[in-house]
Amino acid sequence: MIVATRRTALTMLGGLAASAAADRANAQSVEQFYKGRQITMVVGSSPGGINDISARFVARYLGQYIPGHPTIVVENQPGAGGITAANRLANVFPHDGSYIAKLERAVPLLAIQGDPNVHFDPLKLTWLGSLSSYAHDSYLMMVMATNPIKSVYELKQPGKSITLGGDNAASSNVIFATIAKEILGLNIKVISGYTGAAPLFLAMQRGEIDGQVVGYSSVRTGQRDLWNRHAFRALMQFGRSTRLADFPDIPTANELTKDPSALALLDFANLQFSISLPFAAPPRLPPDRAKALQTAFMDMCKSPQVLAAGEQLGFEMSPIDGAAVLELVARAAATPHDVIDRYNKLVGPGKI
Repeated sequence: MIVATRRTALTMLGGLAASAAADRANAQSVEQFYKGRQITMVVGSSPGGINDISARFVARYLGQYIPGHPTIVVENQPGAGGITAANRLANVFPHDGSYIAKLERAVPLLAIQGDPNVHFDPLKLTWLGSLSSYAHDSYLMMVMATNPIKSVYELKQPGKSITLGGDNAASSNVIFATIAKEILGLNIKVISGYTGAAPLFLAMQRGEIDGQVVGYSSVRTGQRDLWNRHAFRALMQFGRSTRLADFPDIPTANELTKDPSALALLDFANLQFSISLPFAAPPRLPPDRAKALQTAFMDMCKSPQVLAAGEQLGFEMSPIDGAAVLELVARAAATPHDVIDRYNKLVGPGKI
């Protein structure tokens, strides 16, 4: 009985100590909390792709704009198309501002789709903002320039087809290749299972696949030499309803169908590109730290030095703030159920 009483007392003392420590941390100013501290930025994908490159880019500058000027280190934690990192952000990492994440743009939609692997609410994350809103970018169906297919319209003709590669079922490249095949009726074979952008480009050069669906800025960033040597040919544009000025002769996916239900599905799928390079912190952050991180992100994005450096790396720098990201996520969440159901039947979990 005495031992049990002592254990109970120790447990109570431990709880009181933890509570007191939390109170002390919450009583600190933002500058006091971050001074001499390290922030961990988690990336939900492998090294080398645009998510990893953009995370390391932001990590280089963001700490300069946060009171206390913390250092920021990047950790790659790939898994389930970025879902694993988002789940950890919401449920595992401390909710004190010491962890933030570069999330994949499709991850909020996966939550709205009801993916059983998702264990977070995208409307409750602390969105910092997005480096890009796709104002000057496009998601391109792209083949090697040596490919005999010159126009996407040829892929509606008998005997003409291409093979597109992708990562996994949760990846945008697989989703949009499948949409092109099943919704737009193009003669396309989709092969998934590649691990990141670099292996896909290598597979294209080896002739294992004809092409992939990939971001314009991603190609310019990750394959600068090949892009400058005109090694690729764009066939179609996703992620936007109008043609990008850089590709005035390349049709958008919306131009290939007049079916209202197909257009509604495309609009839902395309929403992710409006938050093309999103950054978030856990839910339930102390309000002053949440505000400091959100303000720091946009102050960083307004810096001429940062904007120039991003453009030099090939990013499409058209930043939006956390409130705008949240509004777009809410818009996606308001999509009619029948549209989401059709989308899920086509490219939902386990369908590809």
